[in-house]
Amino acid sequence: MHASTFEYLKPTDEQIEQMRVVREAARFFADLLEKNLPDGPDKTWVIRNHRTTAMWANVAITRQPDGSPRI
Repeated sequence: MHASTFEYLKPTDEQIEQMRVVREAARFFADLLEKNLPDGPDKTWVIRNHRTTAMWANVAITRQPDGSPRI
């Protein structure tokens, strides 16, 4: 694990724009899931896990595979 794993890593301007695009796509997919899945525990699980995936996408934008900052 990289030494900066649990530290704040300020994204570059380019990374901020990449994050915006990914968040927009994630929001679109979340709306699609909300509208098309039947209510129940499976829907809740899917949406919660989608949220987790969207958050990890931001990490992938700012980190190398070894966890070091992507500069």
